Amino acid sequence: MSSPALKTTTPSNSLSAQLQQIGLRALPTQLDDFIAHAAKARWSPHQILEQLVQTEIAERSRRSLERRLRLSGIKRFKPIADFEWTWPTKIERDVIERALTLDFLAEARNLVLVGANGLGKTMIAQNICHAAVLSGCSVLFRSAAALLEELQRQTPDGRRRKLRTYANAGLLCIDEVGYLSFDDKAADLLYEVINRRYERKPVILTTNRSFKEWNQVFPNATCIVTMLDRLLHHADVTVIEGESYRVRESEQETAARRRKK
Repeated sequence: MSSPALKTTTPSNSLSAQLQQIGLRALPTQLDDFIAHAAKARWSPHQILEQLVQTEIAERSRRSLERRLRLSGIKRFKPIADFEWTWPTKIERDVIERALTLDFLAEARNLVLVGANGLGKTMIAQNICHAAVLSGCSVLFRSAAALLEELQRQTPDGRRRKLRTYANAGLLCIDEVGYLSFDDKAADLLYEVINRRYERKPVILTTNRSFKEWNQVFPNATCIVTMLDRLLHHADVTVIEGESYRVRESEQETAARRRKK
């Protein structure tokens, strides 16, 4: 009895779907154009593979950047090119421009921006964090209130995981320390975050309070001195002084609207 002939099956999925199944991302969406270009340019098999690899690498880099930007929490911001350096009455431009080169990342050196509301501390921090993301660094940008609220609402296991996340990010920015008051438990959590990063990973921190006023931000907390000791041991602290730029913008907009009437 003769054995039945082996049947060959044609995959029902399209070539594009099969390429997706093996992990390719860019080529499936532009397959027809890629083939047409290869035929027109008369690419050799080696050139086809080379172009395929380059296309996929570029797509993976783009996706990685998008993912890191999304996870960072930086959100929308004005570019540093729009910053009016002449508006503050006091600002150490050289310190900020050096930070924008990201030289502090490798040194695990902190940057603390101190100044009243509306002087651009958050904008500066966002630009530095964005530059770090573009360089390939993992970044977390959080307001102090959001960071502490997230940690406080976790279960003990969840809190440990979150603390590890905050401890291991390539760069952590804690924005707006001092805008709200917190209890001593929140102070302990903030201390834990800073302590876990101490001499390992850099922190950018912005605050509208002088350090001697932090006892008002965290009343009854016993860890303030130790927290500041860890934060400031390896840090550039720069103070920005002047009137609120946001107030100025608001006044200008109001005046412009009145002129139109």
